[in-house]
Amino acid sequence: MRTQIQIFKPFRFIPKAAIAAKANQILRQMEQTPNYGLKFPLDASRVAEFLGLDVVWDHIPDDHQGMIAARILPLERLIEINETIPELRGGFGESTIAHEIGHWVLHINSKAVEQYLQSLESSPTLTPIDNQVLLCRNEVNLKGIEWQAQYFASCLLMPQFKLEEMCQGQNLNQWKKRYQLAAQLGVTISNLVHRLKDLEWIDLPNNSRSLKKLNYYQ
Repeated sequence: MRTQIQIFKPFRFIPKAAIAAKANQILRQMEQTPNYGLKFPLDASRVAEFLGLDVVWDHIPDDHQGMIAARILPLERLIEINETIPELRGGFGESTIAHEIGHWVLHINSKAVEQYLQSLESSPTLTPIDNQVLLCRNEVNLKGIEWQAQYFASCLLMPQFKLEEMCQGQNLNQWKKRYQLAAQLGVTISNLVHRLKDLEWIDLPNNSRSLKKLNYYQ
């Protein structure tokens, strides 16, 4: 017997405030759970673990469209990061994992996945469905689900309440202070600047050379 399951949710517009609220909800739940208290820089792998997801670094072969930075396999509750891309280490890697968590939270029907896995355990005659994969490449299309996952990652790694705490009394117009803040949060300077701009805490031209050379985000 073959079952039908809708793994991926239909695309829909999600306001920024709603995306930030989902990220904050996870952070609050972690804070209230023993052994998952919040520590910054935030370890995105611990967030994945909290949500029941495994994270592995492995070689992900290119496909006909080119290099794949990361992918999430919903039916395995697994996030794979391409270990052959050096740029994914450090802050880029944390952003990539957080980005994939964003896909899990925003775009994958986790309840349907859980129900399917339970049915598979209890019904030996059930025919497993083909695993479906959501891919993220080394150049992200900032539209639709990719933009939403990226914004979720920013809100997760740099929640506004933490930024307010860390930025109080700081001169964010100084690049030195921005770099210090990025290091304290474990993110790239590009990610931090985009987050501060989105909060309207700084004003920086989009064509800034400092942004362009670091504008790689998973």
